[in-house]
Amino acid sequence: MIAKLKQFIQARTQADSPEDKTRQLNLAAATLLLEVVYADETLDDNEAALLPSMLANALNINAEQTKELIEEATLIRGNATSLFEFTAEVNQAFSLDEKQQLLLAMWQLAYADGELSQHEDQVIRRCADLLHLKHSELIQMRNMAISQS
Repeated sequence: MIAKLKQFIQARTQADSPEDKTRQLNLAAATLLLEVVYADETLDDNEAALLPSMLANALNINAEQTKELIEEATLIRGNATSLFEFTAEVNQAFSLDEKQQLLLAMWQLAYADGELSQHEDQVIRRCADLLHLKHSELIQMRNMAISQS
């Protein structure tokens, strides 16, 4: 477990190739989504089913890559000290539209079990703030997620 964390940190500082950068960005996005999934301390079946398909579609990766990404993001998430280390990476690479889509995915995961916990709401709001999104964008993405569920 410690070895994987060291590998992640070294990869983040030495990511030179576009593939490495893409992988680290995918990992950051997946970790943020996992923060929402585990915010209420329960993994609902609907959330567990939605996360892999959401990652596969959003990141254009196959099922095996999705499984590996979720496993690695779970490990990284458990050892993270703040959301900033992940949102900083997303801020550097994502456009405004991509940030909004990530926020929408967070809301969709939060509502996947039919209810929004206070902790899920707090995680999403902190991420939106760290991603430099306006409050109106936060509300717009939430309303879109509610209408799609």
